[in-house]
Amino acid sequence: MPVLIIGTYDKNGVPDAMNAAWGGMFNEGLIGICLDKGHKTVANLLERKAFTVAVADADHLVPCDYVGIVSANDVDDKIRKSGLTPVKSANVDAPVFDELPMTLECELVSFDEKTGCTVGNIINVSAEEAVLTDGKIDPSKVKPITFDPVNHTYVGLGAAVGNAFSDGERIK
Repeated sequence: MPVLIIGTYDKNGVPDAMNAAWGGMFNEGLIGICLDKGHKTVANLLERKAFTVAVADADHLVPCDYVGIVSANDVDDKIRKSGLTPVKSANVDAPVFDELPMTLECELVSFDEKTGCTVGNIINVSAEEAVLTDGKIDPSKVKPITFDPVNHTYVGLGAAVGNAFSDGERIK
């Protein structure tokens, strides 16, 4: 599962981030993430109606893991301790983290209190020049990590192994 770093501001404008692995894009322009209502992130996104979703990468594994094991409900200076640098998004009322090379900037569409299903409308996708090839995001440059829930490890994604919507044509 992808490792996603969810960025929000609380009611006082204090930035927060959490590590979430239960989510992904499920429709054009929409992202869905399962978040327990006990997280400060949920209170924040319900308050501000916005959040960011950064792709955790191999180069920043330690701070990305840290924001998943420490709760902002318990640690006031969680972001400072993580070493991540929050910068206000130009597009939504939520922080973007300078260190993470790719971020989805989202407006809240809905939150289901029973299931934790959080849906966001993707307003903008920002990516550092360093992770682009021919103007497109290059996963091999982003170096995203995934969560293996069986072994409780992070696994780096490697090179492309095929072409979607075309390699299967060989069977016809």
